[in-house]
Amino acid sequence: MVDVVVFEGSEAKSPVEEMLVKIRHAALADNLTKLKELPEVHRIFLMTNRTELMYLADGGRITVELNHTPPAQFHFGRQLLDLVDRHKIKNLLYLGGAAVPLIRPEELAQACRHVMEKEGRYVTNNVQSADMVAFNPASVLRQYPLPATDNALPLILRFDACFEQKLLPTTLGSQFDIDTPADLLILAASPFGGPAMRAELDKLGLDLTSVSRLKEVLRGEYQELALVGRVGAPAIARINHHFKVRLRVFSEERGMKALGRLERGEVVSLLGYWLEEIGPARFFDYLARTSQAALIDSRVIFAHQKLELSDADRFYSDLGRYEDIEDRFTREFTRAALNCGIPVMLGAHSLVTGGIWALVEEIGCLF
Repeated sequence: MVDVVVFEGSEAKSPVEEMLVKIRHAALADNLTKLKELPEVHRIFLMTNRTELMYLADGGRITVELNHTPPAQFHFGRQLLDLVDRHKIKNLLYLGGAAVPLIRPEELAQACRHVMEKEGRYVTNNVQSADMVAFNPASVLRQYPLPATDNALPLILRFDACFEQKLLPTTLGSQFDIDTPADLLILAASPFGGPAMRAELDKLGLDLTSVSRLKEVLRGEYQELALVGRVGAPAIARINHHFKVRLRVFSEERGMKALGRLERGEVVSLLGYWLEEIGPARFFDYLARTSQAALIDSRVIFAHQKLELSDADRFYSDLGRYEDIEDRFTREFTRAALNCGIPVMLGAHSLVTGGIWALVEEIGCLF
């Protein structure tokens, strides 16, 4: 059987961050319900710094451990190895707190079975931006430098430990994640999600105008859709197969987190350089002349600018609430996106991966 470890930590400093935390916690509750019902799962350990999640401990299969390390000082690898050693875990499935919120129980069971079958194997949903990783034996963590974040774990298992890699099929369940308010907009405008998460989404009253306008473009006849940021080939293929649109794709800096480029300040963006030359207003004016809608992973541009943004500024940008943003460039960038005349959705990597899967599942299948 497999032991599950879930890390869910947060330190909300603004109303928009707290909004996201509430949805994350609801998604976590839905996923724990799925995991408890799987015969492949033995024990479930939830590590969190949020005391309000103590209610999830059931006195049986789910153990909740409080960790009061500030999120900025939390070291993923050290905490994971500590849990493995203390609880003598061999077959391990790790999940981020709000990871893969739309995954089906059978997909979780499949990941468990893969690692139960063979030592020296790992299973993940995404090689360069993993939200879930299952591997056997968990003791391999002692043999290599421990990763500071979960994004780097699959790379260590693959290239350092030389484990056999098993990728989960690319489905809505394996690709969709909750990282930013952009993901909440996609979710709120869809029928997807478990009962706890749907109940919390309904309370938010989000403005879904941008999503509705985007869907009109996707339902149209060969209108132009711009995809910008860490866009992968599977997402491009998915859109081409299911929608009658013409794509304008500019993909750059895939793997910037997993490869440590963001942490080392090495991110560079051609569009970022162009924005520096012409400014956000002209950039979005040109975008509106060439496309009828756009999905933009803005984190690449922000990283190129070497901006030390608060989570609040990034999240308010995703919601188009430029008046609440403190950073001058981000405020101007967001206002220009909102006023450019076409539907523009701003977000992170999940917008141009799982967000696309959600749109296809809801309104796709044209061919």
